[in-house]
Amino acid sequence: MTAPDPGPVDIAAERAVVLRLQAGDRAAAGPLFTWFSDKLYRQVILPRLPVRELAEDVLKDTFRIVLERIAQYHPEGNVSIFFWMRRIAINRAMDVHRAQARQRAFTDARPPEETAALTMSEAPPAPEVAPEQAETRAAVELSLSRLNPRYAEALRMRLLEDRTREECAAAMGVTVGNFDVILHRACKAFRQGYPP
Repeated sequence: MTAPDPGPVDIAAERAVVLRLQAGDRAAAGPLFTWFSDKLYRQVILPRLPVRELAEDVLKDTFRIVLERIAQYHPEGNVSIFFWMRRIAINRAMDVHRAQARQRAFTDARPPEETAALTMSEAPPAPEVAPEQAETRAAVELSLSRLNPRYAEALRMRLLEDRTREECAAAMGVTVGNFDVILHRACKAFRQGYPP
C-alpha cells in the first residue's frame, strides 16, 4: 500500500514550523494541525480504527506524541514530516485496536452471570454472609483459645482491635521490639493451628 500524498505543503514552510517547535514554540503546532489533521484522520486513522470517537482520540494522541517527540525528528531531503506523523498515527491506532480486541476478549470470556451483573442497572442483592462470618469468627476464637494466652492477647489487640504497636506493647508491659517478636510468634502459631 502506497503512502497517501500529504498535499501541496511547502517543504520550506514545513521546516520553519518544525524548527520553531523544536525551539519550544508550541504555537507552531497550529500549522501542522491545519495541514495534516484531516488527512491523518481520514486516510490513516479511520481506515484502521473505524470507530469515530476512538479515531478522534487517536488523532489527539498523535499530535500530543508529535509535540513530545519533535526533538527526535530529523528531516531527510524533501520528505514531508507528514510521513513521520503518519507512522506515529498508525502505531497509536494499532495500539488502540489491540486494546479494544483484548477488552472484547476479556468481556467475552466472562461468565454470563458476571456479564449480567455488569450490565444491570441495579446490583443484585448481596448473598447472605452472616452464617459464614459467624463460622469464621467461631473458628478464629477456637484457634485463639488454643494458643499461649500472651500470643492470643497480642493477636486480639493488634489484629482484631486494630490497636497500634505502641498501644499493644504498653498494654502487655513490654517494649515495641519485644511486642513485635511476640506478635510474629503468635502469627506463626496461629497459622499452624488454623483452621482448628
